[in-house]
Amino acid sequence: MTDYKELVDAASAAVGNATDLAALGALQAQFLGKKAAINAAKKQLGALDPDQRATAGKAINEARQQIEAVFSDRRDSLEQAARLVQLEAERLDLTEVWPRPARGHAHLVTQARDRLEDVFVAMGFTVAEGPEVESAWYNFEALNIPDWHPARGSFDTIFVNLGEPEEVMLRSHTSPVQVRTMESQEPPIYIVAPGRTFRTDAADATHLPAFNQIEGLVIDKGITMGDLAGTIDEFVRTFFGEEVKTRLRPSYFPFTEPSAEFDISRDDGSWLELGGCGMVHPNVLRNCGIDPEIWQGFAFGFGIDRLAVMRYQLDDIRELVNNDVRFLRQF
Repeated sequence: MTDYKELVDAASAAVGNATDLAALGALQAQFLGKKAAINAAKKQLGALDPDQRATAGKAINEARQQIEAVFSDRRDSLEQAARLVQLEAERLDLTEVWPRPARGHAHLVTQARDRLEDVFVAMGFTVAEGPEVESAWYNFEALNIPDWHPARGSFDTIFVNLGEPEEVMLRSHTSPVQVRTMESQEPPIYIVAPGRTFRTDAADATHLPAFNQIEGLVIDKGITMGDLAGTIDEFVRTFFGEEVKTRLRPSYFPFTEPSAEFDISRDDGSWLELGGCGMVHPNVLRNCGIDPEIWQGFAFGFGIDRLAVMRYQLDDIRELVNNDVRFLRQF
């Protein structure tokens, strides 16, 4: 019985080391073939007493079954591995492959607008929006722009022919959003209004007929020009960097009084005009149902496209609308 167990152990060890079916076949002949020890032992059963013959026969059969099971398990494992090797060698990739397009990103103007919104939201402003097609009331009259003002002529404004009862035009600035906000919201008001605007300007290196603006409006008690100057200074330093300075120059706008242009400093010591600003005119507050004796405010505005041109030192603002991917991929 000890010899049979040692035979099973030897067969198991040898089969475990077989690396392919050919080696396994040679081992099977050695352990289960006609000349194998297990078969030789079986031939010797006739020389034993009947009682010994039954016990030894049972032991031989059990040993043979165990050896056969070892070979069967190893054969299944090797056949599966060989099948995988064959399948990999014969594999054909029939999937239809499309070239992966380059991952897109936000347009340069959109990037600038998003960053501007983030800067002002961090300062406590909220973002307001309005329609791009406006009536004369919101685009001009509520903003204290009289009938005779040049901006109300067809040389500057793109009118939409919708017939009576009122003039309709593509908005020439985002100031109508300020009017709509003051009409619908009680002070205090702290908003920025980004959006697309339209004018009859011919496209050149510094002008576009359709461009993007962002305007700010603050209405609260005790607001002064000092608050306006501080807000502009904080915005410029946050957006352009701590080294950039600002200054205000007297100017005129129908919807603000007093009015100013604000400039930013350049590396060469010169100044670059960024936009217009001023204290909200009392007539504008009255037109929107706000008492100027109680509430004061300031407003400012500038072009997002032009700001992007300045920030990235572009030579031609038309590059922003030419949709040349070679240019756009740089940003």
